Amino acid sequence: MASDWNQDSLRARFCHALSEMYKTEVPLYGNLIDIVLEADTKALQSTKSDETLPINPDEVLPPRHRVERHGAIRLGTPHELSTIRRMFAVMGMYPVGYYDLSLAGFPMHATAFRPTTSEALAAHPFRVFTTVLRMELLTSKTRALAKKALDQRNIFTPRLLALLDIVESRGSLSPDECVEFIDNGLETFRWHSKTTVTLDEYTILKAEHALIADIVSFPNAHINHLTPRTIDIDLVQRLMVEHGMPAKERIEGPPRRKCPILLRQTSFKALQETVFFSDDSGSGEFVKGSHTARFGEVEQRGYALTRKGRQFYDQILNRVNYLAAQNEKLSDSTEYESLLAKSFEIFPDTLPALREGGLAYFCYRLTPAGEKYAEHRDDDLVVSVSPDGEATESVTELLNKGVLDYDPLTYEDFLPLSAGGIFNSNLGDVSQSKQLIMNAESDLDGFQRGLGTYVADEFHLYAEMQRGSLELVY
Repeated sequence: MASDWNQDSLRARFCHALSEMYKTEVPLYGNLIDIVLEADTKALQSTKSDETLPINPDEVLPPRHRVERHGAIRLGTPHELSTIRRMFAVMGMYPVGYYDLSLAGFPMHATAFRPTTSEALAAHPFRVFTTVLRMELLTSKTRALAKKALDQRNIFTPRLLALLDIVESRGSLSPDECVEFIDNGLETFRWHSKTTVTLDEYTILKAEHALIADIVSFPNAHINHLTPRTIDIDLVQRLMVEHGMPAKERIEGPPRRKCPILLRQTSFKALQETVFFSDDSGSGEFVKGSHTARFGEVEQRGYALTRKGRQFYDQILNRVNYLAAQNEKLSDSTEYESLLAKSFEIFPDTLPALREGGLAYFCYRLTPAGEKYAEHRDDDLVVSVSPDGEATESVTELLNKGVLDYDPLTYEDFLPLSAGGIFNSNLGDVSQSKQLIMNAESDLDGFQRGLGTYVADEFHLYAEMQRGSLELVY
């Protein structure tokens, strides 16, 4: 590739431009960024012995923290999905994980486009949770309306499509073409207040499911949230309320822990925005109405769990949700949070216990003593690396000798039930075809056909990172 071509830099520039655009479209998003900075500052300040000394989170937290964002878009067709895959690949973002959202009552399935290597994630961890409509889960009338509307739109500019052809044939973009790529790529995610459907058609789509209306009714795949990362989401939740933001009732995901795991998310509720519907008469006139879709989300990322750890997590969470479904009192936010925290007391909450139990992934590194040991080793101790990246007995010996240390790997992916909870709190849970959706089977094969490639297995990626760190130690 050309020397001036850098996917990490392009990804960072695109994410920054998208953030600036979304800030102008949804000013509350800018306010949320300020609240996150305030929360991170207070959280770090509370750990210092002298709380009167000012602290700058950017001088303490990893460089990726302040710029980190995850976006979310909703697509309507396999063609849109395969083209967005090509677009994200230009920025070094690839499909990771398959999410069957029918489990949460949504007629969609999804993947997350993100960097996949430790180096790329450290450079800039921009990720986009991308859903696509499952037409087979719609009733016949709604399916016909959706197909008609989606067949008439193109969410990609002609120049963007031309740039995709260029980079795929040449292998790089020039500096000027990178600027064009960002400018044209933003148009796919820009908000448009004029719909491509009539008010009557919108009403039919929304009656079946609010998300169908959001996906189908507009000329492009507007970004519906852009999420900053915090180190203390409980504090952010309190500050949102104190600042008068319409915060959702509870935080999605696992409870607060000393060793945070997976992902915790909250948001301010979706805004009611003025939109203009096409006139039934075909005169080109528009009818004023409203639409609710875009909101402000914030997340706290914890440690990536192994398959064993994730199965344990799911078992606990399934039990909590089963009990909550049996008892109306537990649907209350406070009662549910109490049950959740109590139930997760059995999940180990120290780094040694998580490592020894094979519940989380880690990055291993030599200590200063280890560096000296490596130079003057006087025994036959060998670091062996298992195929799944698990720590072996010899690694434990090295840890006990103080030769090695370890850090937990960050969870870079998503939780479908948490996403469902965020969606429901922002769009309402109104669906005429919920039973049809809930009874649907997963369709990974169909999703991958539309995508045009396979989705990566997130557990495999984490295991590769862990194994890579052990190989470096070796």
